[in-house]
Amino acid sequence: MEYKFCVFIDKPLRVDIYLSTLFKDFSRSYIQKIIDNWQVYINSKIVSKNLKIKSKDEIKLEIKLEKLKDIKAENIKLDIIFEDENLLIINKNAHLNVHPVPWKNGKTWTLVNAILYHCKNKLPSINWVERPWIVHRLDKETSWIILIAKTDFMMKYLSWIIKQRNISKYYLAVVNWIIKDKKFKIESYIWRDSKDRLKMTTISSINPKIAITYWEVLNYIDKKYTFVKVKIETWRTHQIRVHLASIWYPIIWDSTYWIKKVNEEVNKKYWLKRQALHAYKLEFELYWQQREFKAELKEDIKKIVGGKLMC
Repeated sequence: MEYKFCVFIDKPLRVDIYLSTLFKDFSRSYIQKIIDNWQVYINSKIVSKNLKIKSKDEIKLEIKLEKLKDIKAENIKLDIIFEDENLLIINKNAHLNVHPVPWKNGKTWTLVNAILYHCKNKLPSINWVERPWIVHRLDKETSWIILIAKTDFMMKYLSWIIKQRNISKYYLAVVNWIIKDKKFKIESYIWRDSKDRLKMTTISSINPKIAITYWEVLNYIDKKYTFVKVKIETWRTHQIRVHLASIWYPIIWDSTYWIKKVNEEVNKKYWLKRQALHAYKLEFELYWQQREFKAELKEDIKKIVGGKLMC
């Protein structure tokens, strides 16, 4: 990647200070590093980091994108919903980590490994490292529809519509007990549990933030469970799981927010090995048209709801 431009400043300034001010994504140490690596030219000459530039000088930067270190491309099958030159939308399986993790074997068999293989080096740069830009950071045990930007243009566009809340997310879940109200809304404050940093809570949370969730009952299962559609207005960590558990309708087999004995009963009956939560639909504007993308229910949850498809 090459940048070439002229300088317009009132008084001479060190080149590393000027560039780190101009490029907010660059730290000053990074600027000094690329100068030392002979990637910066002033008036077609290689420079030192303490050189002072003046108005009308011509600067050329040669930025060499790095690869994700120690993360190898792996031929992992992807359930692709949509793909073009800018965007990849997939239906992620449960039990698959999205990002590599630092512990043993954590840098293999992840969604990032699969995307690196599938996209063949055609990915955007983030902090000057070539990598897939994955919109969502949901739980490993959740199956879901996921957006991956393949270009800088799409990465910036998706960031913007998310910031403006111009994207709608819908989920399907199976919860314990019978919910009699066909439609309802939960609005509460939610954030980190002061007693357990790995959990979120609606009670005594640290720096709480508002969370809004809408629910609609779709069907009842075995006179004991409820199949629901969920729409979230805010995107808080574990929002759906915490909100349902807070009103005593937890998602079945939620190992973090519910009772182990109840989970064992579900496991024995349905052979379910993860929480029954599936992110199934996204709605947003793409290429100046309102679009809707759906991800088919995975077989383990489909078996519980009697093969019923998405609404």
